[in-house]
Amino acid sequence: MSETLSLFLDALVTCLRAAPLTLTLTALSVAVGLCMAIPLSVIHQRQHTPAARLVHAFTYFFTGTPLLVQIYIIYYGIPSFNFIGQLMSQPGFGFLKEGFVWVLVALTLNTAAYSTVIFSGSIKNTDRGEIEAARAYGMNRRKAMRRIILPSSLRRALPAYSNEVILTMHSTALASTVAMMEITGAASLFVTNTYQPFIAYSAAACIYLVLNFVLVFIFRKIEQRYLVHLNSRHLAQA
Repeated sequence: MSETLSLFLDALVTCLRAAPLTLTLTALSVAVGLCMAIPLSVIHQRQHTPAARLVHAFTYFFTGTPLLVQIYIIYYGIPSFNFIGQLMSQPGFGFLKEGFVWVLVALTLNTAAYSTVIFSGSIKNTDRGEIEAARAYGMNRRKAMRRIILPSSLRRALPAYSNEVILTMHSTALASTVAMMEITGAASLFVTNTYQPFIAYSAAACIYLVLNFVLVFIFRKIEQRYLVHLNSRHLAQA
């Protein structure tokens, strides 16, 4: 029993050392994906325009195909193009040889697509009264979108978006399939050295559970702050 506990602690330490890479992938992909998703969700509202069709195609592809396939396409496929290979050999572009860049691109595009769908749905479900109030104040469509519709939509999308952030953190485990040493990759390496898969992946699961708890706690505090007006409205209606 003591030997099992010792191995578990060793696996836990090994996975903890890889946690910064998991957190980095999560934070960067979510941050860049959010910056992409907000304008894309607005463009998505302009139905029957070429830009809206492009956004629809983007979201359809990245929400309709497995993330693992997307990682393979971007990690193995894009560097296989001759001009990308030539670019990698140029001074200042050596970072393109790192797998981190391509995995980050795949995670970013994936979470951007899902976030676009979430925000777009929230914009469509904006209360009619808010739109009419904006018009009553003399706001045109663009100003109403910037000052009323979009801020309100982002707040209402928080519960769904928090789930997307957590799923993105979980999805970083797929980076281990291209030999990146994040938490799951570190656990797999530990299995290779010790032949103890149950212990190794149990340790990884414990770390993911802690990270999940932290993210849920953070988003719950954010929701309590920015969705308080919705709670008040529900109480008034009751």
